[in-house]
Amino acid sequence: MEQAAITRTVGVAAGVFAPGHIGELTRIVPFEMVDEVLAETGAVQRRVRLVPARVTVYLLLAAALFNGLGYQQVFDRLCAGLAGLPLLRPSGSALRQARQRLGPAPMKALFHLVSGPAATTAAAGQWRGLRVVAVDGTLLPVPDCPANLAVFTRQRLGNGTSGYPQLRLAALVACGTRSVIGASCC
Repeated sequence: MEQAAITRTVGVAAGVFAPGHIGELTRIVPFEMVDEVLAETGAVQRRVRLVPARVTVYLLLAAALFNGLGYQQVFDRLCAGLAGLPLLRPSGSALRQARQRLGPAPMKALFHLVSGPAATTAAAGQWRGLRVVAVDGTLLPVPDCPANLAVFTRQRLGNGTSGYPQLRLAALVACGTRSVIGASCC
């Protein structure tokens, strides 16, 4: 029986947070794309930190997948591939500060980069040659602080108002591929 080996060259990030180490998200959203977005928005860290900007982006993406968990638990799942390597576990406060340092611009730029209809060869999600889409909306609670109250309102209820300000989110989704084509919030 003859054996064959397939080889290919793959670019990897330097350091402990290399692709594959910080979860499968690096296969879906490559680190080169994240680095490009960070550079474009001016969000690259100016000094080496415990939680680099690139890791913060993946932390926020993972937090959307594990929305019932806190930042530390999400970080643990994100770095599960680093078992056995010396890794400091940042505190919840350090992860929150990393998110604040990053700001919304890189995540918004990344969304615009990856959103849109996914390429498919099948006619799924098509009707008479047109893409079938759905519009849906939801309300998401945001922290009750003066900055959020200046932008978002509390929902009016029959017996008063809700406890937290709420963000209204509307999304346009391709029915065949379930990819988000666009989103807007207010």
